[in-house]
Amino acid sequence: MKTRKLGQTLEVSALGLGCMGMSWAYGPSDRDACLNLLREAVDLGVTFFDTAEIYGPFTNEELVGEALRPVRDKVVIATKFGFVTDQKPGSLTNVNSRPEHIREVADASLKRLGVDVIDLLYQHRVDPNVPIEDVAGTVADLIKAGKVKHFGLSEASSATIRRAHAVQPVTAVQSEYSLWTRDPETQILPTLEELGIGFVPYSPLGRGFLTGALKDATLDPSDYRNTSPRFVGEAAKTNARAVDALADLAAAKGVTPAQLALAWLLAQKPWIVPIPGTRRLDRLKENIASADIDLTSADLAAIEDVIAATGFAGARYTEGGMAMLNR
Repeated sequence: MKTRKLGQTLEVSALGLGCMGMSWAYGPSDRDACLNLLREAVDLGVTFFDTAEIYGPFTNEELVGEALRPVRDKVVIATKFGFVTDQKPGSLTNVNSRPEHIREVADASLKRLGVDVIDLLYQHRVDPNVPIEDVAGTVADLIKAGKVKHFGLSEASSATIRRAHAVQPVTAVQSEYSLWTRDPETQILPTLEELGIGFVPYSPLGRGFLTGALKDATLDPSDYRNTSPRFVGEAAKTNARAVDALADLAAAKGVTPAQLALAWLLAQKPWIVPIPGTRRLDRLKENIASADIDLTSADLAAIEDVIAATGFAGARYTEGGMAMLNR
């Protein structure tokens, strides 16, 4: 697979693999099948894998660590700190980025992953009670100690990114970005381009909605998308119409809707590395193929026309989740 660079030195595959859904949020999964999929991903050229202590909690890091241990020298593993892990499953409302907590999480993540160093350590959400300079300084200390290689932020504001970067260079920022979530375009992407920071869009396929495969699907009762504003009611109907229109463009191009959505992201900036998640080998191969799709200026204009004509509806998260963004 083609590679891209995050920050100044971190080279990864043009598409990474988001591992959250293998353990959390999207209903039951087969652990052995996920172990095999992670290993297949490496064989197919994926070198960038995304996990977090909160996914499970904890079990996703253990899964990723076990699967990738035999190929540790070939892969980049990103994980995250910052959420309180003793809350109910699926709840993401309490944060803790106190320096002592960051150090505890880093040590625990190293153990669960079974690695000597964390390649990329993100703050999962900004903690308004802890100055970002203290967070960046703590990660800088972990880098000096040889426990972490690179520092990242997730869903941080432009101002916070600048403050953090002044203390410890930020290699990558992770935020939701896709055809139905364009928020980063106004401030975040210009800031990252100016500072030389890479961007890692999570949910690049709109939690599966942009694939077109979910509009008539029945989700497992434990799947958190059952309560996601974009997946229910009139918003879901509006969004389905937009996806149908995009699917028509994809068909005319000879690609799948998922491939169109990922190719669109890759076309935005050369330092953007999406991390679509999946538990299926056929979907993994489909996603990987998008790295070889070139969209023309006419293709990109047609996509913008569709979005302008149809649009997407609904908030990204519930009210509590939205309050944690862009801090």
